[in-house]
Amino acid sequence: MISTPSSFADANDIAVISFQDCHRALLEKTEIALLDVREEAPFAEAHPLFAANLPISHIEADIAVRIPRRDTTLAIYDNGEGLALKAARRLVQLGYTAVHLLEGGLQGWRDAGGEIFIDVNTPSKAFGELVESQRHTPSLSAQEVDALLTANADVVILDARRFDEYNTMSIPRGVSVPGAELVLRARELAPRPQTRIIVNCAGRTRSIIGTQSLINANIPNPVSALRNGTIGWTLAGQKLETGKTRTFADVGPVGREHLEDAQKASRALADRASVVRIEASALEAWRADASRTTYLFDVRTPEEYASGHVPDFRCAPGGQLVQETDHHAPVRGARIVLADDDGVRANMTGSWLAQLGWQVAVLDGLVAKNFHERSAAASSPEKNPDAIASEELATLISRDHVAVLDVGASANYVRRHIAGAWFVLRSQLADALTKIPRAQHYVLVCETGLLSQHAVADLRTLLGDGADVRFLAGGTAAWGTSCGALQTGETALASPRIDRYRRPYEGTDNPLAAMQAYLDWEYGLVAQLARDGTHGFFVV
Repeated sequence: MISTPSSFADANDIAVISFQDCHRALLEKTEIALLDVREEAPFAEAHPLFAANLPISHIEADIAVRIPRRDTTLAIYDNGEGLALKAARRLVQLGYTAVHLLEGGLQGWRDAGGEIFIDVNTPSKAFGELVESQRHTPSLSAQEVDALLTANADVVILDARRFDEYNTMSIPRGVSVPGAELVLRARELAPRPQTRIIVNCAGRTRSIIGTQSLINANIPNPVSALRNGTIGWTLAGQKLETGKTRTFADVGPVGREHLEDAQKASRALADRASVVRIEASALEAWRADASRTTYLFDVRTPEEYASGHVPDFRCAPGGQLVQETDHHAPVRGARIVLADDDGVRANMTGSWLAQLGWQVAVLDGLVAKNFHERSAAASSPEKNPDAIASEELATLISRDHVAVLDVGASANYVRRHIAGAWFVLRSQLADALTKIPRAQHYVLVCETGLLSQHAVADLRTLLGDGADVRFLAGGTAAWGTSCGALQTGETALASPRIDRYRRPYEGTDNPLAAMQAYLDWEYGLVAQLARDGTHGFFVV
């Protein structure tokens, strides 16, 4: 299956996997992770459908959670930036035993006839368009919804995004009800069957999936998506609200009265989508199977998860899990097990994931005592000999020339950073050093210290033996608590801010042309799916 052409073998010790072998694995649902190790912005410009973005800067911090089985077939690529080979060797050092370079990288995929997609979370967005095209999910234009609100019609607006997105900008009268909560909460929020429910997101996907979830669950109310979400609202020249905090309440009398109906409907949907049921003993057998990857997700809210969860299950609220499956579960062909405590959210989420081509199970037989685990605090980097405490760094800065390099997220850097710190992408560290004056001491920083510690060896290698390189224990958070000397803004960029793709549907200041171009792209996704041919999606 795997070939190692001499042109590659002479250059490195990593095997090569062809487009044809990757394509076959996707069609046969054999486990494979196609990993794009560039930063998120270039990834969003072009990638295969099922590629997962794992920037080389984040490998040590993220790989164990995202790729838990170390003999998973990995296909690593870039677009000629020279990152793929470095990433592959790093993965081998971390114990991964089936690491391959994608033959020819991204251009090789394109040259072999592979379809190229743009943006992020593309599989889920393409699936949403497929759902709408096959189920004819009802929708209303921004102008129609505005007219209903102006007339004070019997309408509720349910925002299916994360709360922070809703809080940034929302439709007037909108209430935050993230996607997996809709079927569980809708009857409490719209107890009169005549009340029209309108589901919105920022663009299209989550409003389509949210609307169709309510319809599939036999909610008696008329339900429609806000066509094109907050983008459509903005393009129509209508004003969004900002800073709103309206959100769903606990399931009350109306919700409890109809809870059994919601449970039966969501279970029936899960059954139709071939979601399987397992209990604790079967789960242990799945987890003991060394030949398969099994992801475990708790699909309740982050607040519920923090108050107690089933051991080893990760927090992945169901609406966002459906939206961002490529991030949470980058191993295509893996199994997914879902848990909740209500019999609605896991079944609804599972029904969608199964339609997205995943083998999905819902963990049955759970009772209150099973949700006893609380997340352990992240291990402190202070015991690391390369760590420096905030007070020591402050003293060092006061007497010597210290270069502080912030290798965390650029958004965090802009929000706050140590005065005088440079923003640096770990993947572009060598280039960044050409812009930073030579110093006596170098201190790497990120928000928590958990990412920056992995860059210490990289920087020492570039600076040469004897260089004083450390990282700040506790990161900017600890510095802000103890020293307080912080700046905001793009004060010293030694690397471009390409670690995060600027989404046309986020924030309140996106160009209208970018919003329209994004919608035009979404409209074309069904045709792209057909050309790609590897998706394995179906719609119940």
